[in-house]
Amino acid sequence: MFLLITYDVSTREERAGARRLRRVAKACTSYGVRVQKSVFEMQLGQKEWVELKARLLAEIDPTQDSLRVYYIDQSGKDKIEHHGAQVPVNVVEDTLAV
Repeated sequence: MFLLITYDVSTREERAGARRLRRVAKACTSYGVRVQKSVFEMQLGQKEWVELKARLLAEIDPTQDSLRVYYIDQSGKDKIEHHGAQVPVNVVEDTLAV
């Protein structure tokens, strides 16, 4: 499945918030490609998604942070446009090359 994951981690509590922010970013980096500061694209199997979702939900504070997951089907994936700096890596092609 192709996913777009976005998050907003509150850093009001500087140490705890910064720690959660780093851990969420690290978890997403382990499975996908950062396309913007808090936005990741990833191509995952069901098992990988279950693992990542559990990891992310364990890291965030649901009273302060938000996590959004967009499930994108093949037709939607083919309609992604990018404009501006830092063209993101094509996750699908990279996954197939591995």
